[in-house]
Amino acid sequence: MGAVRHLYLHLPFCAHRCGYCDFVTVVGRSEQHRAYVDALLAELASERSLLAEPLETVFLGGGTPTFTEPRELARLLAALPAAGEVTVEANPETVTPALARLLRAGGVTRLSLGAQSFQPHLLTVLERRAGPDDVRRAVYLLRDAGFDNISLDLLYGIPGQSAADLEGDLAAALALEPEHLSCYELEAKPGTRFTHAYGEELARQSEALEGHFERVVEVLTSAGYRWYETASFCLEPVRAGGRDLRARHNLAYWRGRDYLGLGIGAVSTIDGVRRRNTRRLGSYLASLRAGGPPPRELEWLDGPIRLRERLMLGLRLDEPLPLSDVAGALDRSAAERLAARDLVQLGGAGAGAGGAGTIALTRRGRFLGGGVTAELLALAPS
Repeated sequence: MGAVRHLYLHLPFCAHRCGYCDFVTVVGRSEQHRAYVDALLAELASERSLLAEPLETVFLGGGTPTFTEPRELARLLAALPAAGEVTVEANPETVTPALARLLRAGGVTRLSLGAQSFQPHLLTVLERRAGPDDVRRAVYLLRDAGFDNISLDLLYGIPGQSAADLEGDLAAALALEPEHLSCYELEAKPGTRFTHAYGEELARQSEALEGHFERVVEVLTSAGYRWYETASFCLEPVRAGGRDLRARHNLAYWRGRDYLGLGIGAVSTIDGVRRRNTRRLGSYLASLRAGGPPPRELEWLDGPIRLRERLMLGLRLDEPLPLSDVAGALDRSAAERLAARDLVQLGGAGAGAGGAGTIALTRRGRFLGGGVTAELLALAPS
């Protein structure tokens, strides 16, 4: 068997497309769910030799995976390779007692629930269909089904969001005692309806977002959550019965591990090659039905590109990054300057010892993450 230990499957179907979304989605099409699962399983069979056994992680993302016809979702889950962590993304309004039982029986170990906000007026801005009570109901149903690893997604920087709204969202989320929280700054993605409607307002409020971000970190860390990645928080082990509740699948991305992606728009990175499957549902289905691979774009990742990505992604984490992993991509003089300004922490033998030692952003540096990382890369080879 192969050495790839992380598998992603894209389930693109949604009840509707939110205005801010730029993911690969398909609205409705319930009549095509069976054909799509057939194609996913055909693609999995053709790529099975790349995968280790057992896998470390499987992640079903979307779209809204839990909008997929239940019979087809169950069939897909039953056919997946064994893995230590199996995560499924879900929208709150799709969670029913039957769905919760289906996921549990299908070997799912972790749910990522798209709450986004608990403020009705902000959910209207986001074009979300689930209200605050839908989020709470979904969590209760998942708990009743036996799930003990639930993540909530929140957004901040929503047009019209006040400081009190943010405090309310954080309090409502913490009241549900999730094991994990992902808190993202709302971005104006090019080409989305949301950017057309709110782009100027998002630009005007950009300065306030830094304060929102700092408040998110302050509230969640004070509540016993580890800020282990730029936008990710998990219960500290002392509050989680000793469990490490970091998202293991996402950790693989941030640590530069190879992974296999299946489905429309899915990306894989394997042995220095990045593959992007077609975003077109018809082309994907036709190719797999004919026994071939889906149309793909290929990108060869040379040494400098891989080193730069390793540095940029690794610095998102709160764990030290070995300098030996990024030799040639790091501007070491910049690292020394930033360390003197308490933005970077150099461990071990430091930045000038031929790759020995480690590097990490300090707490101050993490709040300025993108700018600090850009400076560290400034003189790196292109």
